[in-house]
This record gives sequence, C-alpha cells and structure tokens, in this order.
Amino acid sequence: MLERKISRYIEHFYEVNKGALLLTGARQIGKTYSIRKFAEKHFKSFIEINFVETPEAVEIFSTAKSSNDILLRLSALTDKPLIKGDTIIFFDEVQKCPEIVTAIKFLVDDGRYRYILSGSLLGVELNNLRSVPVGYMNIKDMYPLDLEEFMWAIGVNKDIVATLKSAWENKQPVDDFIHRKMMEVFRLYLIVGGMPDAVNAYNENNNLQDVMEKQREIIRLYRKDISQYDSERQLSIKEVFDLIPSELNSKNKRFIIKDLNEKARMEKYKDEFLWLKDAGVAIPVYNIEEPKSPLKLASLRNLFKLFSNDVGLLACQYSDGIQLKILAGDDTINHGSIFENVVAQELLAHGFNELYYYNSKKMGEVDFVVELNGEVFPIEVKSGKDYARHRALNNILDCQEYTIPEAIVLCNDNYSIKEKVVYTPIYMVMFIQKEQSIDVRYRLDLTGL
Repeated sequence: MLERKISRYIEHFYEVNKGALLLTGARQIGKTYSIRKFAEKHFKSFIEINFVETPEAVEIFSTAKSSNDILLRLSALTDKPLIKGDTIIFFDEVQKCPEIVTAIKFLVDDGRYRYILSGSLLGVELNNLRSVPVGYMNIKDMYPLDLEEFMWAIGVNKDIVATLKSAWENKQPVDDFIHRKMMEVFRLYLIVGGMPDAVNAYNENNNLQDVMEKQREIIRLYRKDISQYDSERQLSIKEVFDLIPSELNSKNKRFIIKDLNEKARMEKYKDEFLWLKDAGVAIPVYNIEEPKSPLKLASLRNLFKLFSNDVGLLACQYSDGIQLKILAGDDTINHGSIFENVVAQELLAHGFNELYYYNSKKMGEVDFVVELNGEVFPIEVKSGKDYARHRALNNILDCQEYTIPEAIVLCNDNYSIKEKVVYTPIYMVMFIQKEQSIDVRYRLDLTGL
C-alpha cells in the first residue's frame, strides 16, 4: 500500500469544503487508487461510475436534465445504497462525459451527497468544456510519486527523512553514512521513478526487468492516448514525445524543432507541445531573458527544454543496460539529463507551476530559475565531480543589477556553503517547496469621504 501526500489533501478538502473535487493528471499516477482509499475510509456508501468501463453511462448522464434526473439514473446503475449525508459518488474517466463536470454545480447545490471526479487527459479536455463550475468544484493536479513518497514506499524510515529535513533547515551536512545510503536511494529512484505500478513491481521482488516492463506498458499507453485523443496531429505529437529522451541527452538539452524535420517551425508545432503538457506526460521548462522577477514576463515561449513526467519512464527509454550503470554510479554515462528530470518533476510537484531556465551567450546557462519567498532563486544541477565549476551561476550572482541573494547547486556531495552558493545533496531537492499562499487582507479607510 503506497502512502501518498494527495491523501492528506483530499481529506482536508472534504473537511472544510462542501463542493466537489476533480483530480487531474497523467494516466497511471494513482488518482483512482487514492480516491478509492479515501472514500472507503470516510463514507458508509461509496459509488463509483467509470465512463470507460461503463460506456452506456455516458449517454445516460449526458442527456439528463437536472440533478434529480442524474440521481435517478444513477440509482438504476448501482446496487449500492444512496445514504443522505454519508455517500460519496466517484465519477471516473470524466473526459468521456464532460457534461457531468458542468452538472456538478447542480449536484452540489442539491446537497444530499458528496462528489469526487477524476480522469485522464483532463488538461486537454477541460480546455474544451463549455463551463467549469467555478465555486462548486476545485481542481487539483496530481503527479507520480515524488522522491519523498518513493522513500516511504521502499521502506526508508520517516525519522531518517526528518533528519534530512533538519539538516536542510539548519544548513548542516548529513551524516556521511546516511548520505551514502540516500545517494543509493536516489539512484534507485532514477531507475524506478514514481509510477505506482513500477514502484509496486520493485517492492514485490526487486526485479528491475519487471519494473521496466511496467514502464514500457505505460509508454505504450501514452502513445495509444495520443492516437485516440488527437487523430489530426497524432503523428507529430508522437514524434515530439519520442524525441524527448534524445533531446535531453544532447549537449544543451534544449528541444530543437528542426530535429523533427529540416523545415519544422515552432509556430506549426506549438499545439503538439501544449497537448503533451496538458496531457501531463511532458514538462516544459522555458528560457528567460533575464533572471528578474516576475520571471513569467521574461520567458521566451519558443525556447524550452522538454522533460518527461517521470524519470523512470525516461530511463526506460534509453538504451538497455543504463539502469545497472546508474545504480553503480558509473561515471562513463551522462547522468545530467536524468538528474535534471528529477529536479523538474520535484519542482512541479511542489507547487512551481511554471519552470524556467536562464541562458545567454554573455552569461552562460543556469539549469533552473524559480521564485522562492519573493526572491529569484537559481538552481544548478551537477551530476559529476566538478560541481564547484559554474560560470553562469557566478556571473548572475556577481551582477549587481539582479541582486540575487542566494543560489543552490544540487550535486552528489554533502552539504557546504561558499559565499552565496549552497552546495547540497541532489536528494535535498525534495525540500525545495513553493511558499504557501498568504492570506492578505487590506481594508481601505474611507473615513472623511
């Protein structure tokens, strides 16, 4: 049984909200499992309608005229009791029946039961919905297991994770023995990744071949989705999807449009990249002209890197044998793209919804730039021994125009600080979290008007 952070979110949501919750994200990341686990624990009656497994339900619900209509038809589809105040109804694969999303407003207003929804490719489908019921339904993105969840899954004691977090917060080195073990855990994560089926396969018998077979199944499923949901652009979307591993393994890791074909132009392919992003299977990281806040205003949408949504899937797409070399810490292979993929995943899962990197001919390139606690925060990722060499990072830190207070280098070595640069083990990326939203209240004094 995998412990997921999303479970806490779902529980808190239904404690303080009366509306419905829609979980969105890529296929095979554990949405349905997490919802079932929550529903069975907190409600006497749990009703699940899957619009893929029960295609007749699509027509039944899409033609309903009111909440009473929906509930009447629902009662004919299930033998579970509808208990007022203690029933939760789960609509799964709602991309097949978008009408149920727009109808949630009326079901929530009815008030007799609670509702939770999920599905695949919702980032794509929601763009086409006539009306998303704002105020009646919250949308929450879900991702594969992050590094901390993976540690829980394979049996790393939570006291150890707490010790690591304490070292991070107090800016102290990790015990050498623990550091070496955590680097082993991190290298295992590079191979297994965070797809629940792959993690469960590893836990079952520690057989990496079984893990890779699960990963290949997921990749095949993603390619099938491309064919199923975008028939007009399926070939070009598949081309982009298949190029992600090789583009990341190139010298600058930037996605080169002309690698698709000599006459390719960004304007033609932008919808393909957007589709992969909205489907949750790719993570774009956009170039910025200057490391200044707000970063969004400085981003160049036609220059970007494209990462996989899961590092295990990325490793699986590389040549056979790379897994054992990664586990052994083999210096002959390029870990750079795989290390950076983990960082992209972690930042996205931890609330950084838009990711950026900095590159200029004059200054050089910095792998990631985010905004943290109101400041621009550069992040360099180093997989080799020369982690103290970072010309671009030094350049932007020395530039008085940018006034950047601190930068971080994620590397294989233990914690240390040199002037403005913090060197920290790569696994510490799990503690880089987006600041929580602050409740800002301001009342204008109109006395005297």
